[in-house]
Amino acid sequence: MTLPNEAVLKRIQFYVTTPYSCGYIQGRLAQSMIAAPHHLIDAGVYSRLIQQGFRRSGRFAYRPHCENCNACIPVRIPVSSFHPSRSQRRAEKQHRDLVATVMPVEFNHEHFRLYRAYQQIRHIDEPADQDTEDQYRSFLIESNVESRLIEFRKGGSLKMVSVVDIVEDGVSAVYTFYDATDTSCSYGTYGVLWQIEWTRQLEKPYLYLGYWISECRKMAYKQKFTPLQALEDGTWLPLDQMLASR
Repeated sequence: MTLPNEAVLKRIQFYVTTPYSCGYIQGRLAQSMIAAPHHLIDAGVYSRLIQQGFRRSGRFAYRPHCENCNACIPVRIPVSSFHPSRSQRRAEKQHRDLVATVMPVEFNHEHFRLYRAYQQIRHIDEPADQDTEDQYRSFLIESNVESRLIEFRKGGSLKMVSVVDIVEDGVSAVYTFYDATDTSCSYGTYGVLWQIEWTRQLEKPYLYLGYWISECRKMAYKQKFTPLQALEDGTWLPLDQMLASR
């Protein structure tokens, strides 16, 4: 992967959105910093941006930029230091019969049906009419960077799909959705464990997990994958060390 030269980086501009309803903490307003123009955010540029806490949604790179809140903390796993807990080892054993296939990121009707079913169960408080094919494409299929789709099947039946980005120093977990009707399973945990091992196989040091938010149950699970590093003031530190200094 070729990193961008300084001339390209100097062409990137950043702007802050107007406030909007926070999707993580009820009752709060949020703002994001957007990197633009998005057609310049290629794999090299994004590798630099993700090291500074940016994430990707479709073709847009962003990071939280809220005036009175710093709840969203970028986190990553140094995969060489990771050792699964007892419960994570159980999840790995439970789902070892899943067959993973790494694929190009392309629209697939079967994947989209699983995505819609997942959203309707796991995000029941959000309007169902938002889960359209266009929204799915713009959120997960469109990409300016080096992205992959991993599907997981059991006996030929689709159980889980993950979208990831490959960056200079690791892999970034973009989004995972799965068969949420199977409540006895631990697909989400297994998906992260699989990505940790795949990152090791690629001989890259980090798996980027996005934002850890202690007040948001949907994001709090990330703290279970230790050791976890967090970004604060431009420096990656152990999460426990960062929290102790606050």
